[in-house]
Amino acid sequence: MSSSDIFFSETTGTALLILLGGGVCAAVTFKRSKAHNAGWVAIAFGWAFAVLTGGYVAQMSGAHLNPAVTLALAIEGTTPWADVPVYFASELLGAMIGAVLVWLVYYGQFHADLNEPEMAERRGENPGPVHGVFFTSPEIRNTVQNLVTEIIATFVLVIAILNLGLTKGVGVSGTGVLIVALVVGGIGLSLGGPTGYAINPVRDLGPRIVHALLPLPNKGGSGWAYSWIPVVGPLIGGAIAAGLHQVAFA
Repeated sequence: MSSSDIFFSETTGTALLILLGGGVCAAVTFKRSKAHNAGWVAIAFGWAFAVLTGGYVAQMSGAHLNPAVTLALAIEGTTPWADVPVYFASELLGAMIGAVLVWLVYYGQFHADLNEPEMAERRGENPGPVHGVFFTSPEIRNTVQNLVTEIIATFVLVIAILNLGLTKGVGVSGTGVLIVALVVGGIGLSLGGPTGYAINPVRDLGPRIVHALLPLPNKGGSGWAYSWIPVVGPLIGGAIAAGLHQVAFA
């Protein structure tokens, strides 16, 4: 598999992941969306379907779509370390492209909601009134708790992915991506409440960068003070899962 194969596959798959995942957040957030106030269950299932779609599209490269997964597979030995920078770069680019596509799809809703008088009054709010469409933030700001939450949630995701290889026939049957999508849905429903379950550094960082760059009115800040947690937490969680997997099954 060439670097260009990895780059195209991971960029495309991650872009679709963020398009559909960010899209369901937008659908639930905006007042002028037909899915407004559909709730957390809709978001959890929307992200699960986003993983399912992006994963199937990116099968050529192994459908990492997530630097925490890439790091874990490199530690485990499946992914060559020389390929890791290509995976990271393509995943970040794909996440940014997906965030831009969400903005284009909901362009009218962004401007209608953000130009309302009550939104204008929140101009100085940090993070801004539509931040949840782009990136995560905790319900209670506690650095240790927030970091531990992301570590644990990502550990669950990555250990499940690594253990798929121990189940005979999963890779051949093609059901691995479906199982991972269901795990992501379960994580969202069970562990997503405290921080919004980034469980993927580029899922948070890529759209956060796009939010900072987009010419949105009254959008507020991009929450940079918190931004390191959904990057570092998932990487730690992925590394711990890979280390445990190696000790138990190597």
